[in-house]
Amino acid sequence: MLKTLPEATPGSRRTHQPIRRKSYLRGREGAFWRPVDRRDLEQILHAAARYDLAGKQPGQRNGPLGQVGLQVLALLAHKVNRKTGQLDPAITFLMARLKRSRDAIVRALKALRDHGFLDWLRRYVPTGNETGPQVQQTSNAYRLSMPDRSRRLLGWRAAPAPLPDDFTHDQGRRTAERDAMMADMHPVDRAVAGVEDEGLAAVLASLGHAMFLKKERESAERSESEVVSIS
Repeated sequence: MLKTLPEATPGSRRTHQPIRRKSYLRGREGAFWRPVDRRDLEQILHAAARYDLAGKQPGQRNGPLGQVGLQVLALLAHKVNRKTGQLDPAITFLMARLKRSRDAIVRALKALRDHGFLDWLRRYVPTGNETGPQVQQTSNAYRLSMPDRSRRLLGWRAAPAPLPDDFTHDQGRRTAERDAMMADMHPVDRAVAGVEDEGLAAVLASLGHAMFLKKERESAERSESEVVSIS
């Protein structure tokens, strides 16, 4: 299950852990988003429904994606900007539109990602604060996709078939795309991207960004002083 940032409550102590590990600066999505046409979206939804039905075990109420997963996928397909591929709704938006709990939405998103119909990038934005956390988490950037193992289920002649367990191709593609994103990351984020402990990574990222801002201010002050001395 995806972990969420702790919510502040009156009198609670600040965690100073504003972002999650492997988060990207908003606006640096790069090639992650890509245009998508209506036919592609319809095929993804059709394949997802067939995939869920094919993977449903006897006696079970839901398949691997579940009813909520299919609803979330349909809503995302409706919200995506087909020209640019931009898709970044907040979880609270999905909760309100589908009238589902946060836990149900989070579990549905994870199921869609685990089975290859959805991918996302965690993102953050600068706070603009000179003291305290320099960045904070914002909504994820999402992207719909068609997993190779479900493509065969499309078409009127397709029949439910055993679902292969080989995720190597999909994982390799995602890894290559994430490597490309890493190359465009801020040096601080790239340095802490491999830190496994989320709390430690968040603290290091916050401190790193604070140091960068401090150096930039000091550099600007020195430049102003030199200009005044010359004058």
